[in-house]
Amino acid sequence: MPNGLPAIANDYDGAVTAPERLQKLLAAAGLGSRRTVEDWIRAGRIAINGVVATLGARATSADAITLDGRPVPLALRPAAREVLIYHKPLGEVTTRHDPQGRPTVFERLPEPRAGRWIVVGRLDVNTTGLLLFTTDGELAHRLMHPSSEVAREYLVRVRGEPDAATLRRLTEGVRLEDGFGRFDAIERHAEGGSHDWFRVVLREGRNREVRRLWLAVGCDVSRLMRLRYGPVSLPEDLRPGAVRHLAPDAVEALVAATATERQR
Repeated sequence: MPNGLPAIANDYDGAVTAPERLQKLLAAAGLGSRRTVEDWIRAGRIAINGVVATLGARATSADAITLDGRPVPLALRPAAREVLIYHKPLGEVTTRHDPQGRPTVFERLPEPRAGRWIVVGRLDVNTTGLLLFTTDGELAHRLMHPSSEVAREYLVRVRGEPDAATLRRLTEGVRLEDGFGRFDAIERHAEGGSHDWFRVVLREGRNREVRRLWLAVGCDVSRLMRLRYGPVSLPEDLRPGAVRHLAPDAVEALVAATATERQR
């Protein structure tokens, strides 16, 4: 698709929405996350009724919005929202294109009904497990935003045998280069010689935070797997590299989780 504009089915039902910030309006239409749309605005790629948009601009579904000169149809019906669960295997990266030629998680995804797939939170190349994708940019934004505090659960294998005091430090908070971090919960999963397994839960999505927290207390992570994101868990029968559409009731539970977590 030229200029990077995804094909979007225009199933807008004719009702005119109230003015909204441009990045929120286009994220809801499935063009990308709010951050992606903001980058397009800064680059001068978006216009509203023929005028180049600036950050803070508002628009409605009745406005003529273009990206790189091409009209942007708005698909605003909730029915257009799709969510995928994907079992990320070792060695894949969570970018659309990799300069090093490594396989990416997007290569295995089916075509969406409308919009394009937006990854919800990244996993590094050496981390496996649950990845969520959605065509709803606004939902992706809420799931990843720190204010939502959506729980992420991981299974982690660490070298060494951390004692009770070390585990207590990890739940009370340790200093990282970008501020304090901590786990909301730690449960010893299994013991095995020089390696111990733990299930950990945290409510932030900072870069490589699980690994950095363990390293801050002197423990190297040798295996890391995400098991859960909010109310969505990795199905036991979903093999690595496989993908599955999330059922409509599970999608609604995921949407509700962003509001529920904010009210904790």
